[in-house]
Amino acid sequence: MGKLLAFVDGSVYADSVADHAVWIAGRAGLDVDLVHVLGRREMSGTTNNLSGNITLGARSALLAELSELDEQRAKLAQARGRLLLDGAAARVREGGVAEPGTRLRIGELLDSVGEADAEMILIGKRGEGADFAKLHLGSNLERVVRASPKPVFVAAREFRDIKRVLIAFDGGTSSLKAVDHASRSTLYAGLEIHVLSAGPDTSAMQQKLDTARGMLAAAGFEPKLSVRDGQPDHVIARAVEEDGIDLLVMGAYGHSRIRTLIIGSTTTEMIRSCKIPVVLYR
Repeated sequence: MGKLLAFVDGSVYADSVADHAVWIAGRAGLDVDLVHVLGRREMSGTTNNLSGNITLGARSALLAELSELDEQRAKLAQARGRLLLDGAAARVREGGVAEPGTRLRIGELLDSVGEADAEMILIGKRGEGADFAKLHLGSNLERVVRASPKPVFVAAREFRDIKRVLIAFDGGTSSLKAVDHASRSTLYAGLEIHVLSAGPDTSAMQQKLDTARGMLAAAGFEPKLSVRDGQPDHVIARAVEEDGIDLLVMGAYGHSRIRTLIIGSTTTEMIRSCKIPVVLYR
């Protein structure tokens, strides 16, 4: 079986990540591997920064105390990480996943992404360090999307049953990859598929949409295709609201205006304002 790599932290998205992991694993037939990453800052101390202009004897005593505090802090961080993993594993098991794996990693989150042999990456929209007052996204999100060769599933704050999927389509390589994956993956089987192009309704775009329609139709879908002129972020957000979309699927790179949605400031705004999960394809 393939693997779903789900990153767990202490944010309010932790339960949602577990619930989405259950949904993805059940539909796509994936094993679930839960990972909590402890950054090097959490595991390292500030001993050298605090010794300052202190006499030699006092400095030695202070350094010894600081070293002990650093060790205790590292142990507490690891203990907390294991508790977070245990809680997520219990929730995933309650959802029907028999044997989720758990891993506590020390280092950078991107190292875990790069080393992972996974079919899909699952991460919360915002991490523990996000400024919820300003609704900032998690700082790792864009870096994970850039680093992962596999689809990245960005969980919304709360899980809700997924019935309607919108594929934001610009005809580029990554959006065609998203359509191809949707047509072949059991993750989308039986769901209502909408394909939306944001921009002018040209003959070239209609040809690309016909290609997308053919790929999905060959897999048994009856996709609803549309072209709506306007700024992509506004057009897509309006379609999500008006059409009752439960999951947004987008290519992480493209050759049109949609490219700026994913890697750039507009994407941050798009995912920030969208209250549904998003799947990103490179």
